[in-house]
Amino acid sequence: MTFTKSRILPLTLLTVAGSLLLCACASAPPGGRTPVALASNVDLPRFMGDWYVIANIPTFLEKGAHNAKDSYRLDADGTIPTTFSFNADTPDGPRKSYGSRGFVMDGGANVVWGQQYVWPIKADYRISYVSPDYAQTVITRDKRDYVWIMARTPTIPDADLERLTAFVAAQGYDVSKLQKVPQLAIK
Repeated sequence: MTFTKSRILPLTLLTVAGSLLLCACASAPPGGRTPVALASNVDLPRFMGDWYVIANIPTFLEKGAHNAKDSYRLDADGTIPTTFSFNADTPDGPRKSYGSRGFVMDGGANVVWGQQYVWPIKADYRISYVSPDYAQTVITRDKRDYVWIMARTPTIPDADLERLTAFVAAQGYDVSKLQKVPQLAIK
């Protein structure tokens, strides 16, 4: 089969159009939704330390968790060892903890991380909100399957929780799945 100029131009246009369509589909967020909001910038040293989980859409590990807390530490290589700890099933249940390592993936704003629990998989972890005083934060995922509202203190005012819940809803989450995490004195 020989191609004439009259056949090459339509084939070229079709190939270019198909490639553009594939690229557009590949970069579209899951479900055709807009991406979750991101904090404009996170000062990593300031973000480090303990964060109490106030409310979340829990992962399978977090179901039944009491006194849940994430602890972050910035290593010299720029990675972030993270420890998630909680009391299982009751306020005085056995204390459990799981470690992971965060990797900043956005190269500047420090708001998109890959959280690695098992090599080589890095789970999507996005800092969508952090208060100016670094007292409250909201961590999201583009899939909108899990979310964490966290604070530097074990409790926050109801008005703050309502405001942060509204923020989570505005990101496209089903907030009927959001659960308040019991934070009681650890004995």
